[in-house]
Amino acid sequence: MATIQIGIIMNGVTGRMGTNQHLIRSIMAIRQQGGVALSNGDRVMPDPILVGRQEQKVRALAASQGLERWSTNLDECLQDPYNQIYFDSQTTTHRAQSIKKAIAAGKHIYCEKPIAETLEEALELANLAKEAGVKNGVVQDKLFLPGLIKLKRLVDSGYFGRILSVRLEFGYWVFEGTWQPAQRPSWNYRKEEGGGIIVDMFAHWRYVLDNLFGEVRSVSCIGATHIPQRVDEQGELYECTAEDAAYATFLLEGGIVAQVNSSWAVRVDRKELVNIQVDGTEGSAVAGLRECRTQHRVNTPKPVWNPDIPNPLSFRDQWEEVPDNQLFDNGFKIQWEQFLQHVAEDAPFKWGLLEGAKGTQLSELGLQSWKERRWIDVPELS
Repeated sequence: MATIQIGIIMNGVTGRMGTNQHLIRSIMAIRQQGGVALSNGDRVMPDPILVGRQEQKVRALAASQGLERWSTNLDECLQDPYNQIYFDSQTTTHRAQSIKKAIAAGKHIYCEKPIAETLEEALELANLAKEAGVKNGVVQDKLFLPGLIKLKRLVDSGYFGRILSVRLEFGYWVFEGTWQPAQRPSWNYRKEEGGGIIVDMFAHWRYVLDNLFGEVRSVSCIGATHIPQRVDEQGELYECTAEDAAYATFLLEGGIVAQVNSSWAVRVDRKELVNIQVDGTEGSAVAGLRECRTQHRVNTPKPVWNPDIPNPLSFRDQWEEVPDNQLFDNGFKIQWEQFLQHVAEDAPFKWGLLEGAKGTQLSELGLQSWKERRWIDVPELS
């Protein structure tokens, strides 16, 4: 047995998600467990070098994790052959150019989504990686959530019969920054900085819908900027130029209708920040981040509409929990492990940059549908 060190350039991990999910809960957790096992018994040990534009931030983050490797010079890191993988979790406006540099340097690519600001640029990245022969992947973290893993089990088992519809509710109230500080960065609400909930979330909904229920074939979407002004990190009032809510209907392969509401201006009356209900001819299920509940056809109650008397049924009590039946690790970490195995021994990994481009495509078509107030078909990408 041997331990194989793989240098990973981690660019843009000083942000909340980059720090918590990718660095601490994924790469550092993998290091603490002794690396990732390969099929021949060897292990891959990730060795990160943190890269950022602000020296103070990146140096402090490295020190907090006991890491000695950090830099503000991306080009220098790309020139080092020890660093085999380039990871990017910068803001979207900076991502594509850095990935192009990494591909040109022969690095394997793993990145957050959206992978680029436009579909044209996203496809260019996928083609450049293919031509260069570098392995590539995009984060699809929600597929690894316990609730969605359970939901996928039900789909694969044929539990639903013929799936009729999917209803997805996502969101929460993001404070404006006036009397309570905002819990999301201000660039999220500036279109010129890559903000907007359609660009942010449709990349997620594309891979969730494609992988669980059927490929997205067409979209109808309307967006809204419900909160026109917010307060930024400097305490200054600014105009919101990007939408903070989107209400969309997707037609999926097989005629499945998916209704998806995404909002940063909604108060939560459900157990999770995301809730997915799937209805089929034989049964239904409701999934959140961790839980999943079912109601089979034979257990479905027979309510009668009568507004003149109190409702005699407790509907939520009539659903059954899907058991865990396994230990669920952090979803970001699981996908990191799979990508490291993909790089080290060519293990299968199906979520390449082309899958990321599909998310950017759906965001563009959602924005176009909103602008033109019409349904738009989703062309196949190859």
